[in-house]
Amino acid sequence: MRKDRIFEEKGPSKEFTQTLEEILQSGAQRLIQMAVEQEIEEFLESFAASKVSNGNQRLIRNGYLPKRFIQTGVGPISIQQPRVRDKESKVRFASNILPPYARRTPSIEAVVSTLYLRGISTNSFPEALEALLGENAKGLSPTNIVRLKSHWEAEYNVWKTRDLSKKRYIYFWADGIYFNVRLSNDRPCLLVIIGVLEDGTKEIVSIYDGHRESKLSWIETLGSLRKQGLTTPPLLAIGDGALGFWAALEEVFPGTKHQRCWVHKSANVLDKLPKSVQKNAKAMIYDIYMAPTKKSALEAFRTFLQTYKAKYPKACACLSKDKESLFTFYDFPAVHWQHIRTTNPIESTFATVRHRTRQTKGCGSRTATLMMVFKLGMCAEKTWQRLRGYQLIEKIIKGTKFRDGEEVKSQQAVA
Repeated sequence: MRKDRIFEEKGPSKEFTQTLEEILQSGAQRLIQMAVEQEIEEFLESFAASKVSNGNQRLIRNGYLPKRFIQTGVGPISIQQPRVRDKESKVRFASNILPPYARRTPSIEAVVSTLYLRGISTNSFPEALEALLGENAKGLSPTNIVRLKSHWEAEYNVWKTRDLSKKRYIYFWADGIYFNVRLSNDRPCLLVIIGVLEDGTKEIVSIYDGHRESKLSWIETLGSLRKQGLTTPPLLAIGDGALGFWAALEEVFPGTKHQRCWVHKSANVLDKLPKSVQKNAKAMIYDIYMAPTKKSALEAFRTFLQTYKAKYPKACACLSKDKESLFTFYDFPAVHWQHIRTTNPIESTFATVRHRTRQTKGCGSRTATLMMVFKLGMCAEKTWQRLRGYQLIEKIIKGTKFRDGEEVKSQQAVA
């Protein structure tokens, strides 16, 4: 048997693996040190023409700062940052490569954030990080989570006041998400809005810590968007039956059309029916909102009422009360229907958040809950795809009419 075949079966020796890690660490150390040295040289060159009264350079190198250990994907490495002396004024060198308090590379920071947000408890961090990064994963203790939360809070405070004056949203999905707080009897309701931009891109518009789904909380949420520069209202808003949102929407963005979420509506109706009939009733509700035309949907709607009105009037009343806003989606392109019939974009996104809170038996505070929802939402947003049929958004903006999902060719046809 060939020697290389024997080596392949046995795998690399422990000594070889250690040597390889040392080579990688040494190479990473040299590259980062060289980058920092180049950075300081460029900084000094930018002040080359600046002299003091005796004609000498204003800025000169003045040795090195104490060694710093930075945790990287190949283990900890030591870096020394050059020091600059200013002979005249207080100009200081601040490295972009090594920020003053950085103790790990951005990739490691991402690992820590992801582990925490995906359900790893703080007490399990050392074991999880050692499995990922090896025995040398130092400086990544559970206490880092506390620091991360403070960074996330600062990031959120900047995000919630960002400029929206150049944004135009076509669709809004809105919903209130409730969470348990482990260290309190409080049960926060986070008011979430996801929007679709003109190019079909979906993004989180707002995450607001509200007091239930009240009109006042939703007015504060929508009003804050106006203060951030959002003056053009969305064309359509999709939400559940929470009256607070719809009342607030009428006040802040009165021109926006309403579409009630069929998933929420179905659940509410079925909740008022005995389990023995729920299966057939669910199928009938499905036939309503999946009908190809508004006319056939209304026929299925009437059939449901005729079938269950005598025995289950509460279920029928629940379905009937939102009739005007249940079929708005027929006035928009058919290719968009699967997106705008329900608030599923919010439900599916924050299912991960609910998993995280189950793993940790709830967050410790309202702030921790808000930060977790914010960070997980930002992570999810990076994976979202554009709205199907986004090319039709331009026509919607220009006022093109749609009936039963198809473009109406003339105003006479609309009539």
